[in-house]
Amino acid sequence: MWLNVSNEELPAEEQLPFWGELVSRELAPLTLSSANGVAGFPAWASVLGLGSVRVAAFNSPPAYLRRTWADIRRADPGTYQLAFVSGTPLWISQRRQDSGLVLGDMVLFDLSHPFEGEVPDAGRHTQVVIVQLPREELPLAPNKVHRLVAQPLSTRTGMGAILARFMTTLDAYGPDCDPRDLNRLGAMTLDLAGACLAQHLGAYDDLPAETRQQALLARVNAFIDHNLGDPDLRPADVAAHHHISVRSLHTLFRHQGETVAASIRRRRLERCHADLTDLGLRWRSISAIAARWGFLRPADFSRAFRAAYGVAPRELRQAALHSLTASQQAAPRDK
Repeated sequence: MWLNVSNEELPAEEQLPFWGELVSRELAPLTLSSANGVAGFPAWASVLGLGSVRVAAFNSPPAYLRRTWADIRRADPGTYQLAFVSGTPLWISQRRQDSGLVLGDMVLFDLSHPFEGEVPDAGRHTQVVIVQLPREELPLAPNKVHRLVAQPLSTRTGMGAILARFMTTLDAYGPDCDPRDLNRLGAMTLDLAGACLAQHLGAYDDLPAETRQQALLARVNAFIDHNLGDPDLRPADVAAHHHISVRSLHTLFRHQGETVAASIRRRRLERCHADLTDLGLRWRSISAIAARWGFLRPADFSRAFRAAYGVAPRELRQAALHSLTASQQAAPRDK
């Protein structure tokens, strides 16, 4: 299930009521009011179902939100909401805890308890990506998770950084995924969220072995992506950085259907393919692009690229330039 909706086509006086109903339907019943008192409230959102997990992205003007016990009696979905906040800051207050202004980090709240929150900045829209996590499926005891509600959760390092990037990737690319993959993505989201929260609680060892394994795999993949430009990156380096044996690393990758070395090479080739078709980089030489992603010998790069994509790097770039020229010639000219 994927929903993509905006209220911008509605009359200004209808935008806020429409948006309040949408948020109440997609999250849970609550009261939404404009923080700056203006009549218009242009906003847009997308919601993607991942089995029992959902990811929702909201972009809206400053607003005030409040959920009461009466709202909870109307509907209690039994979910935590983990929100990654960008654009403008937001604060959440719940269970006698107050997040303060959160921007560039995450904040957790529980829809089974009253809360209030606000985006106080009237200058810009706020952008929030929320993952909705069923409380009974999260591999952590509720009495521990409650210590984290309405607290800023850093996305600067570790599992927080990995989870925030994963959340934004789900919002951007999830709708393009095969429906059969969406449940698997939901399970991955639960594992990563559980690992992130456990890390903040100092309870990582309480997680099931499978959850810890998925979290380790996510850290390994993030490390590889960050170091693709290092031509000396080898499976042994990846294993050493994560304090595991090379054998354990290969076992971890067995479920991904490719070896560690093959994964590194594939990702390097994917970055090269993206750069070669990026017309903003057309003045950069092919050898420079290859070297940027760890291929120091042009002949080796050309062979590997042709084997992966069926064309030589130069042919791909020429095709991209030809496509640009053709589109420019076909475009109508101003008279």
